[in-house]
Amino acid sequence: MSLAQPPVPPRRPQPRTHHGHTFLDPYAWMRDKTAPEFLDLLNAENAYAEALTADQGGLRAEIFDDISARTRQTDLSVPEFVNHPGLGDYWYYARTTEGHDYPSYHRCPASSRDELPDPDSAAPLQEELLLDAQQLAAGTAFFALGAFTVPLSGRCLAYSIDTAGDERYQLRFLDLATGEHLPDQIDGISAGGVWVGEDRFCYLTVDDAWRPDRLWLHTLGQSDDQLLLTESDERFWLGVDGSRDSRWLVVTASSKNTSQTWLAEVNADPIGLRSVAERREGVEYDVEVASDRLFIVHNDGAADFALAQAELAATSHEQWQQIWAGEPGVRLLGVSAYDRVLVISERRDGLNQVSLRLRDSAGEVGPAKPIEFAEPLFSAEADDGDEADTDRIRLHYQSMVTPGQVLEYRLDDGSRKVLRSRPVLDHPTFGPYRSQDYVQRRDWALAADGTRIPISLVYRADTALDGTAGCLLYGYGAYEISLTPSFSVARLSLLDRGYIYATAHVRGGGELGRAWYESGRLAEKANSFTDFVACARHLVQAGYTRPERLAAEGGSAGGLLVGAAINLAPDAFAAVHAAVPFVDPLTTVLDPELPLTVTEWEEWGDPLHDSQAYERIRSYSPYENIQPGQHPAILVTTSLNDTRVEVTEPAKWVAELRHTTGTSRPILMKTELVAGHGGASGRYQTWRDAAFELAWLITQTSLPAKTPGD
Repeated sequence: MSLAQPPVPPRRPQPRTHHGHTFLDPYAWMRDKTAPEFLDLLNAENAYAEALTADQGGLRAEIFDDISARTRQTDLSVPEFVNHPGLGDYWYYARTTEGHDYPSYHRCPASSRDELPDPDSAAPLQEELLLDAQQLAAGTAFFALGAFTVPLSGRCLAYSIDTAGDERYQLRFLDLATGEHLPDQIDGISAGGVWVGEDRFCYLTVDDAWRPDRLWLHTLGQSDDQLLLTESDERFWLGVDGSRDSRWLVVTASSKNTSQTWLAEVNADPIGLRSVAERREGVEYDVEVASDRLFIVHNDGAADFALAQAELAATSHEQWQQIWAGEPGVRLLGVSAYDRVLVISERRDGLNQVSLRLRDSAGEVGPAKPIEFAEPLFSAEADDGDEADTDRIRLHYQSMVTPGQVLEYRLDDGSRKVLRSRPVLDHPTFGPYRSQDYVQRRDWALAADGTRIPISLVYRADTALDGTAGCLLYGYGAYEISLTPSFSVARLSLLDRGYIYATAHVRGGGELGRAWYESGRLAEKANSFTDFVACARHLVQAGYTRPERLAAEGGSAGGLLVGAAINLAPDAFAAVHAAVPFVDPLTTVLDPELPLTVTEWEEWGDPLHDSQAYERIRSYSPYENIQPGQHPAILVTTSLNDTRVEVTEPAKWVAELRHTTGTSRPILMKTELVAGHGGASGRYQTWRDAAFELAWLITQTSLPAKTPGD
């Protein structure tokens, strides 16, 4: 047994006073994450975590080998068809190679839309290497690709890279005819970008709070970029995209509950932005540009969003014409407009689904026709194809037991075929993967106020449901984000070891419509936490598991969820994994100088100016509500360069947990020193991190070894 002792950072109480209340923060000094003392603490925490988990090395290696054995490591992504006028038809795809963390990106001529490149063919593809991410990442500890886009001509590639994890990118341009980089290079931009014709490119930059607030137009070969738009309201983030036919620039400004969209003709010189509809507080709308009109998904008088249309030249919401008034509890997520069909993305019964509305020769829209699937739990999403005049669409489908598939759906007869199913290779111990060996189901927990909370579960069919199984309960519950049924190769390492995996669809997410979100935010935020505890209690009462075998997991806002839940019910869980956890929310959202703070006020409330919001957030802040006594084992994973949840928050939480609880259960923190909110970037390191986390959870929730005579 390890004799390592945890780091004990100094307590230097500093007062934080608002609305007549003073909180003495003993670890406020950790705010400076560049200070040598703080960096030394992170390194000491890493060493302590490694020392206390050294005996789990064998299990970690097993789980890493599980993931590696089941993954086809040399493969092609499903190719995307693109027609370049004057250049021809091409397939675009990414290639992964065994031993490489990052893919390479290619294209090859397409002789027919019905003949996709075969990754298993012995005949070499006439492919053209566009970008080798493995080569670009050489010598870096972190690598992420932001923009990756070619103009309609297909003769140039714009791409951006982040080598720190702070989500700030360097934009470059590659001449695909010569293979040479152009001298144009722009540093410190946001992730996206879009071509405006053949030699102009739009990108975004950020303010001091790292909010995308300025839209720029760059012309190849010129150094003076043109500022097209500045968003001065600190609640709003800018976004930029292009229309399917490449004729229009689409610019959006969005807060948590309000939005505005501008359009500009790509061929115009100068570029002039025109607002589709004025900004109205509390009204969100999304614009899909078709060849002959606009389609608008909006919540003006429709809580779960409605569908309207307008002329291309529309400048006001008064010009919108209703197509569908919406349906309570059925969340309309978006539309993709093609010449022959509108593809509708919606969330119905807690599941992401797709329906079609065929368009007649005049472009008018017909009734909705759902695309149906046989499984009780699944996720179906539409691929946003590039061709306006198409006879087919693509769907992405998966469930908790069905690996991800790309389906081609024909509009003329409704037939569908699987273009690619994610391969799950045979495991040397557990054998071939067969979906029939696993069970997925939906249960319902009862919250204290009588609300039924859905829980999605998956487990091996031979798992004993007598309360002896280990269980991992995952949750999020914020920003109207839904936890849709999905497949995970890494999760199989839990299921094949007799564990149950459960997803708690707590209020604050979007699973059951906008009302489900509204009942878990602002003044109703506490519902998210009590819902999660209710789900944990249900799993025990229903005989799936017992508290000493139950673990919880959540990341970011989900880290706040599990942090608050264990303050409410420290006896409910044996172990908790909190990833990049938002556990000091009050300190963070009181500081408008921090990234994201002002935009977060619409989600959590504004405690700086509103005393009720201050008291509400203070009442559930994990950092400020730790109680002495019983506590589960806790693993915190975080990243030094995270700009969404500063590493300061989990570091303070861990220190206060150890100081206050007096528990003998381990409390560990593991920090990626060159990474951002999403953690490590390379796929093999991602697998190692998953193996570390799963091995820790399994160890903390395992039954004690039997001794002779038991």
